[in-house]
Amino acid sequence: MGTETKRRGEPGAAEPDETEPGGTAADEAAAVRTELPGNALAAAAARSFAAAALGEWGLCGTLVDDTVLLVSELVSNAVVHAGTAVDLECRLSGGSVVVEVADRHPARAVLSRADEGQGYGLRLVSALAKEWGISYRRERKTVWFRLALTGQERLPPPGGPAASPADPAAPPGPSAPSAPSAPARGHRTPRAQRARRAGWPHVGAEWTSNGALSFLAEASDLLAGHTDEDRVASLAGQLMVPRFADWCAVWLEDTEAGGPPRLARVWHAQEDRMERLRERLRQRPPAPAGRSLPGQALPWPWPDGAAAACRLVVGGRIVGTLVIGREGLLRIPDEVLGLVEDFARRVALAVLSARRYARQASISRILQRGLLPSGEAVIPGLDTAVVYEPSGEGAWAGGDFYDFLELPDGRWRFALGDVQGSGPEAAVVTGLARPVLRLLAREGRTVTETLDRLNREVGEQARFLSLLYGELSFRGADEGGGADCVVACAGHPLPLVRESSGVVRPAALPQLLLGVIGEVAYDSQHFTLRPGDTLLCVTDGVTERRSGRRQFDDGDGLAAVLGGCDGLTAADTAERVRRAVHDFAPGSPTDDLALMVLKIPERDV
Repeated sequence: MGTETKRRGEPGAAEPDETEPGGTAADEAAAVRTELPGNALAAAAARSFAAAALGEWGLCGTLVDDTVLLVSELVSNAVVHAGTAVDLECRLSGGSVVVEVADRHPARAVLSRADEGQGYGLRLVSALAKEWGISYRRERKTVWFRLALTGQERLPPPGGPAASPADPAAPPGPSAPSAPSAPARGHRTPRAQRARRAGWPHVGAEWTSNGALSFLAEASDLLAGHTDEDRVASLAGQLMVPRFADWCAVWLEDTEAGGPPRLARVWHAQEDRMERLRERLRQRPPAPAGRSLPGQALPWPWPDGAAAACRLVVGGRIVGTLVIGREGLLRIPDEVLGLVEDFARRVALAVLSARRYARQASISRILQRGLLPSGEAVIPGLDTAVVYEPSGEGAWAGGDFYDFLELPDGRWRFALGDVQGSGPEAAVVTGLARPVLRLLAREGRTVTETLDRLNREVGEQARFLSLLYGELSFRGADEGGGADCVVACAGHPLPLVRESSGVVRPAALPQLLLGVIGEVAYDSQHFTLRPGDTLLCVTDGVTERRSGRRQFDDGDGLAAVLGGCDGLTAADTAERVRRAVHDFAPGSPTDDLALMVLKIPERDV
């Protein structure tokens, strides 16, 4: 755990205006930084570090207690929810103590409310801090807060009076220049002075040519890849506030769907003012006056300072409006308006991308409802469970499929298949296979006859299909209960039967994939499921899950997991297998995962 001390003017010192509002380089007095481990020791180390730093600066009393409490809560939150190392910085700035807690997981959203049994970091920050906020960077997420000095927190230094609270950096003693006195509470400073304090000291010729490009590049990286338009709007507000504005609002509108603009997100530098700002903005949705070019930022009337509105436009299509405001100003500088226009174009692209993703995900869900059974099958005398997990976020339901069908005489057909490939191409074969299986079963075709016919149909689609297809005929109580089962396995992982005694065995013989050869005569296997027996059927997303060079089913790994499911219901058995597959290797599975569990309940004694 290393500690870095930074003082005003030294290389590497953080720019205050990039982390919290109102600070300038002249305000910076001293800062200390440390890196904490991402484990249970971090909170205690953070408390000791913060207390020592404030003690060295001659601070005491409630300010120190509040700072240590907030530091402890925020570091604990970072460790629990991000799980990375944590950077902690404490500094004196502008008559305040400023603290930053940063983790290395910018994609993990900050929890705005306390979860049951966990910390109350942001609630405490909101209650105790003068100002606080959250900033996102490419490789880190930072939560900061500011606690104001009132003049009562300082210990008198040896040999001299306490430093003036108006200037924490001023050295003690008669030789120090007298600091200007702070205005009394309740009195307003002149507008020009407030404008300078609330302005953009970093916006100049050099910043416009270099810093603005860096900011826009960083914003592009952070906005890219989000799949929720409201999340994009929220991130846009956090990027604007407090660096360029005291507050920011984003309206979203969908010209194709119609309807009025929707106030998606409101962000304010002071958390306690956010709700009031939201109510005021709802009463006056933006309508930039005058003739403007698409995406041009225009002044927007606002009683408490300056504001500007910029349409979010992509390819001539309006997707929303971005509004920023700054208190204490008559107008927003042209340099900032130009930056807002460039930033708004990036936000508009991100919103449109997220909107297109949402629509494709909706299409995927509609297709999934059409390609898979609606709801779970309720089969009298049988305990059933199915796990179906398409690979990838928003994946098409086109690779693996399953089905149950009741025949008129009380028999049940079941199928579990895996089409070669994925996406809409695989969905075409899935959309063919399931209706054909149902049609042939209703025509009275046997299990093997059904596979023979489906094999010819699939071959015309130039796609291979592995399929486990079976039939259950339930036995009466006078026959001992259970069910007679017929299965045929065409290029599919073999089904496993777990007997009530705990013995696990394969229930079928391997055969050729469907669609490889036009004329194939498939065979079936017959067996009886007795009370307490379980039939497990899976796709290769289960058996071929990889961890390095090993696969999940190496050494009969699947049979070992099933053998340990003594006394479990079908649902519990399915969940245990699913969890074992996920735990076998880090990360999410790269292939579709589907499994089916059919269990004959134990007979009542």
